Amino acid sequence: MQMDTKVAFDSLDHQLMPRPETTETTHWIERFRSDRWYLGITLVLDVLAAAGAVALAQWWIAVPVETRRVFEYSWVFVPILLIILATRSLYARKLNIRFLDDFEPVETAVAVSALATLTVLMVAVPPFTPGDVVVAYVRPAEMVVRLWVCAAVLLPLVRLGKSLVYRYLRRKFRVAAPVLIVGSGPIAHQLIVRMRQVPEYGLRPVGVLDDSRPADLVVLGVPYLGTTGDLESAALATQAEELIVAPSACPDDQLAHAAIVAHNLGIRVRVVPRLMDAIGVGARVEHLGGVPLIVLSHANPKGWQFAVKHAFDRMAAGLGLLAISPLFIGLALLVKASSPGPVFYRQARIGRDGKVFDCLKFRSMGPEDPSNAGFAPVEGAAPGGVEGVDRRTRIGKIMRKTSMDELPQLLNVLRGEMSLVGPRPERPAFVELFEMRVRRYGDRHRVKAGMTGWAQVHGLRGQTSIADRAEFDNYYIENWSLRLDVKILLLTVLAVLRSSED
Repeated sequence: MQMDTKVAFDSLDHQLMPRPETTETTHWIERFRSDRWYLGITLVLDVLAAAGAVALAQWWIAVPVETRRVFEYSWVFVPILLIILATRSLYARKLNIRFLDDFEPVETAVAVSALATLTVLMVAVPPFTPGDVVVAYVRPAEMVVRLWVCAAVLLPLVRLGKSLVYRYLRRKFRVAAPVLIVGSGPIAHQLIVRMRQVPEYGLRPVGVLDDSRPADLVVLGVPYLGTTGDLESAALATQAEELIVAPSACPDDQLAHAAIVAHNLGIRVRVVPRLMDAIGVGARVEHLGGVPLIVLSHANPKGWQFAVKHAFDRMAAGLGLLAISPLFIGLALLVKASSPGPVFYRQARIGRDGKVFDCLKFRSMGPEDPSNAGFAPVEGAAPGGVEGVDRRTRIGKIMRKTSMDELPQLLNVLRGEMSLVGPRPERPAFVELFEMRVRRYGDRHRVKAGMTGWAQVHGLRGQTSIADRAEFDNYYIENWSLRLDVKILLLTVLAVLRSSED
């Protein structure tokens, strides 16, 4: 075992050597991975944005006025805002840096800070006395309203810029923290695949540790570095900054010891819960004595929350159809003129609780080609996109690229067959096949199918992995909230602005 581990370490030295052509380019970028740099940069940007908001609010009061020290005391907004942002965990380094995740907490922090600043001004600013002669003066409330407006714009803009820069660096230069993984089973494999598929997570697998030696000393291209007892030497050899503990055959006391060793080495530890399918974003940890208990949250697809969601869907679909009626009618006329056939393309799809309905689209193709009858999707991928011979019309290509061919599904939403957001529906024949082959695929049908979904805004459109779609769809169902729906709709708008299909 020691010889095998030494061989793995020797081969790892070569794998981890930086490529000459990228060393100079990425050397300074690599520093941004550390918590110290991330915290420092975020803190400096927030200070500049908050100070800029105060200065801009003071400049906004254009005419000379008596401030009665309102301007001086208004600077307390800066430290108050930083404290509130810290209490909202907005300085913690995250895997997926998304602006939409920070938008609501940042705006809430700005509003609370503005109210706290107003309280300070009301207490600290001396009142006018009967003998004072003042032509014009600035009221504390007037100052704070301007301050709140300026900060509510500047803070999110600065955070958006930081998010875009970090995501760009992670995607373009593959800036990522080295990660060790405990476990070599299916979950460990899934983690490795996800890290490579989504560079925005900022994680790079560099080694696998497991007390049960895998048959192959390389797991999906990641070297096996020994048991959990070899954690310290593996961490030093790989310069690992993260440790992810996946379910494995290792005893719990050894896993706990490995986590302690990692913490002592300055390594962040993340643990995949054994009941990972049941744990959502709303789960919280409580303690019974010294025993941690994870309280599982639950979104009931049959409960009142989803009834409200469906009512909102129908109302929004009706208003949406009314708003886009000129575009809708124009597309219908263009489809009719483009080639013989109906305006709408109807296809049987599986919806909630396995019920079949006719999913509507604008017809984007010409007459059926007999040579296309034998089309089958790639193994493990969902059907979709252009299947077989490309029969798209000129207007059909434009509609596919902009997703405008999906607009008639607003009628499906209005009739209660679909939702605005939910798992994308599939054809009955493929559903039967996927339920036999794909883990938890049938669980998607607990809710109504959607025009867009969590999987689609993560790039899982067309002929992509059906297993990945099922994973993302079930995540959406188990962590549903109105906020998540709004987030998906906003991300869909951004996705539509990019070409979805060649």
